[in-house]
Amino acid sequence: MGSLLGIGLRLSRFLNGIAGVALVFMMLLTVADVILRTFGRPITGTYEMVAFAGAVVIGFALPFTSWIRGHVYMEFLIQKLSRQVRDRMNLFTRLIGIILFALIAYNLMIVGIDLQKSGEVSPTLRFPFYPVVYGVGICFFIECLVLFCDILKISGGDYE
Repeated sequence: MGSLLGIGLRLSRFLNGIAGVALVFMMLLTVADVILRTFGRPITGTYEMVAFAGAVVIGFALPFTSWIRGHVYMEFLIQKLSRQVRDRMNLFTRLIGIILFALIAYNLMIVGIDLQKSGEVSPTLRFPFYPVVYGVGICFFIECLVLFCDILKISGGDYE
């Protein structure tokens, strides 16, 4: 159990690092584009690069955000319940989350395959869409692992 939790934590941290790099890239690119636009030299494809990087930031940051419970959480409602009821609710929501993210990840993989087969690319830079779709899909599968780790922590009494 401990090794699975360690793997989940390391994977989510690694993906979060990639999301951080993508976020810094977005910031630097946007600042550079704004500055260069004042001189009449905008960076071609900035909109596309920021859109791709935004997808990477959101998808890749999700597992670690979930791991540290950094998302919006309705704790004030659940705290009024007994520990046993809270654990049951947390188990139920994690199971629903696993099903939801597994379905989304599976469908993203199908979309990625379709995009790869069709050769669809972005209009300006001609960058293919499928690597980003595959990346986000893999992150959603890792989110399933993180939610499963939450179930292990809840079952072991280590969640709170």
